[in-house]
Amino acid sequence: MAREEQNGPDGLKMGQIMVVILLLSIAVVAFMKFYPEMGGKASIPREMRIRYMPADFQFDVDEDYALAVLTNPKRYRQEFNELIKKLNLSILMHVANRMGLSPAQKGSIPDAYERQHAYLRDLYYQDFIQLQDSSSALYQSWYDNQFKSATDLLFEIASKYTCTLVNAIIAPLVPMKDGTLYGTGKNVDTPCGIALSEALAPFLKKLQDRAAIQDFGRAEGLFQERVEKVIAELATYEVRDKKGLSKQMKTKVLGLSVSSTEVEITAISIAKIGFRLDTYSKVQLDPRTKVVSITLPEPRILSHEVYPRFEKLDIGWMREVNSADFNRAINLLREEFRRDIATSDAYDKSKAQARELLETMFGPLVQSFGKGFQLRVAFQPDERFETSGPAPD
Repeated sequence: MAREEQNGPDGLKMGQIMVVILLLSIAVVAFMKFYPEMGGKASIPREMRIRYMPADFQFDVDEDYALAVLTNPKRYRQEFNELIKKLNLSILMHVANRMGLSPAQKGSIPDAYERQHAYLRDLYYQDFIQLQDSSSALYQSWYDNQFKSATDLLFEIASKYTCTLVNAIIAPLVPMKDGTLYGTGKNVDTPCGIALSEALAPFLKKLQDRAAIQDFGRAEGLFQERVEKVIAELATYEVRDKKGLSKQMKTKVLGLSVSSTEVEITAISIAKIGFRLDTYSKVQLDPRTKVVSITLPEPRILSHEVYPRFEKLDIGWMREVNSADFNRAINLLREEFRRDIATSDAYDKSKAQARELLETMFGPLVQSFGKGFQLRVAFQPDERFETSGPAPD
């Protein structure tokens, strides 16, 4: 009994020591959390630490105006360049505000960007025109996604160049140690991450919401319109193709699949490739060289017909399938047909056929001009890569 009384105070002291150690550990963890610069970064000078500040992305633009420019960048080439400039400058200023840069540092951003803009605007424009299937505008309207497609293209292209731009402009303004940026504050992120997640993505989400409204209105208006106009086309090549699409949609309750819907669609595609002579065509006679030159525009898809057929439609008892599901599937097939044409040699074959056809039609006439006269067929440089001004629409 005496031994137990003797060990009692020692046991109590040991418990007190453990409590003190626990409290000290909690205090150290809390201190390191709220004052991280005092931990592993104690060797970093205070003047090299970036204090991140809260800021809202500011970019005032009329969504209808922006969508009109994006859906017709050739006609509105200057406006397209200006839209890209304002967007990029707004993104750069937002990153600068979040990183708490000084007024002098932020004041140097417009001049720094101006030195990059002439190069960037051409990159944006060339990529946008190359990816945009302008002859597909009517179909995009019918499937309610012409404006959405334009915003998706802008996001794809801007995402490719934004990080490079931000790093090139912001990095020289920010103090770093051994190429590493040290930041404190709330919502700390890389300059690239801030630009993409806090500036570009919210802006395009707002633009996509407006695009959905515009697409619906355009499709409704298209249904009520009858358009008649004079065209001048020379179709020289036809591509026929067949594709299929299968999709399974499941309905889950508490993580368990209770119903499923299976859809299988096949479609045949008939696309005619040729030349829009009302957009550009030129005939020249050079008596000195005895050459008659016929210049045509670049070939394009003149018409594209897609005939879908449902091979299987098995709708589950809890799965509701609406018209949007079918429209989306059919439009996906149509886009795949056109993508295959764009990556094939169909356009080159169309040019070869045009040369042969024009030689057959006008060769005898040219030879009747006299001995030594010959016919040459050329094609206008691809307008998708023209950067000197708006290309003919």
